[in-house]
Amino acid sequence: MKYKGAIFDMDGVLFDTERVYQETWHEIAAERNVELGADYLKAISGSYGEHMRHVVEAHYHVQDGTEIVTECMQRVRNKLAAQVPVKPGVYEILELFREKGLKMAVASSSLKPQIEANLQNAKMDDYFDEVVSSSQVEHGKPAPDIFLYAAQKIGCRPEDCLVFEDSENGVRAGNAAGCIVIMIPDLIEPSPEIRPYCAAICPDFFQVEM
Repeated sequence: MKYKGAIFDMDGVLFDTERVYQETWHEIAAERNVELGADYLKAISGSYGEHMRHVVEAHYHVQDGTEIVTECMQRVRNKLAAQVPVKPGVYEILELFREKGLKMAVASSSLKPQIEANLQNAKMDDYFDEVVSSSQVEHGKPAPDIFLYAAQKIGCRPEDCLVFEDSENGVRAGNAAGCIVIMIPDLIEPSPEIRPYCAAICPDFFQVEM
């Protein structure tokens, strides 16, 4: 195998948590008598920091989206404390990569304590050499910063790393970093525009050919 590293997004890739986020965004919107359009899902998925805040401000019609973002993150933390649903084939591919000696990292837009809590709750933390959050880099996805940093942390060149992503923001980030991107679509089907950025598009990890 020519690959030396594997970098995984978390929400919608390792865990079926993107649905929890979307449910929570809509809960908060309903409480504020706001109707989120069909384009909100694509706009918010994989975003972080200033970019996420701008998306929230545009769709919730507020000047500062900080309060809404904070409220959403807190509610999601409470929900995931009870159970973290794992996506199909995750344990199998992690075990395969471990056997082959790949270095592995999680690179997620979620806050690092949430990433670590999810991995521990799912008994998955021992598989990963590094955990990286967008809060540790200057620019969140779709900028390449997080994948460049994750590759550096596991001691691999970006071009030697597989990146697994479900969002178009994440795919663009992995591609811009120079990694080999495999898209595992979750709530959003890949658009024609995003397909050229992917080395492969697989419905789940069982379909990933190594």
